[in-house]
Amino acid sequence: MSLPQIVSRDEWLAARQELLVKEKAATRARDELNADRRRLPMVEIDKEYVFEGPDGKAGLLDLFEDRLQLVVYHFMFDPEWEAGCRSCSGFLDDLGHLTHLNVRGTTFAAVSRAPFEKIAGFKARMGWNVPWYSSYGSDFNHDFDVTHDESVKPIVYNYRSKEEHINAGTGYYIENAGQPFELPGLSAFLRDGDRVFHTYSTYGRGVELLTSTTAILDITALGRQEDWEEPKGRTTGLGAQAGRTPS
Repeated sequence: MSLPQIVSRDEWLAARQELLVKEKAATRARDELNADRRRLPMVEIDKEYVFEGPDGKAGLLDLFEDRLQLVVYHFMFDPEWEAGCRSCSGFLDDLGHLTHLNVRGTTFAAVSRAPFEKIAGFKARMGWNVPWYSSYGSDFNHDFDVTHDESVKPIVYNYRSKEEHINAGTGYYIENAGQPFELPGLSAFLRDGDRVFHTYSTYGRGVELLTSTTAILDITALGRQEDWEEPKGRTTGLGAQAGRTPS
């Protein structure tokens, strides 16, 4: 195994300070990227989706739990499987306390295509309290490009078609293209009264670091709801930390 070079404390400090310049640049670039995310336009959801949860049937608006925003984790759980995806399970294991999202008017929920009875059993086995709904029998997973079945619609994942993935060398995403298969993703929604809008979705490796409160809020239209964020005017007063500027 190759280990880092051994140097004096002064040499290490000089190297660390040089790296810090790059880290600060990456942080500022990330802030700009998050602001661009918040400037994305949004699309109204005009299809009626029916989910099943612990209280029975629910529509997409119900998943908000009366909050302004909803973030859905598209958890891979095929109806034929007896357990959920291992990597998706790792994602939920990494989640922080959902109250930190809730006080900022944001609800987090998982959605899978497996019947709710299977979801409930697996959720209890894993000891999770995250809201989790079944989209079994609805078009939700297909419409958000996380269940792929060429008999239903052409394959599109992470905004690339099957052919584009093959040409880009990312054909591993569609290796199971001959049969229905599941892939992960994360989608954000915003409500205005009873109207629901889709603001953002990310897939593949775009999902893997989105397990902290700030990272999840950064993909939403309202962001962290702090005064320093661009564009201005997205602060809701729900957990906003006025006047704080990032270093």
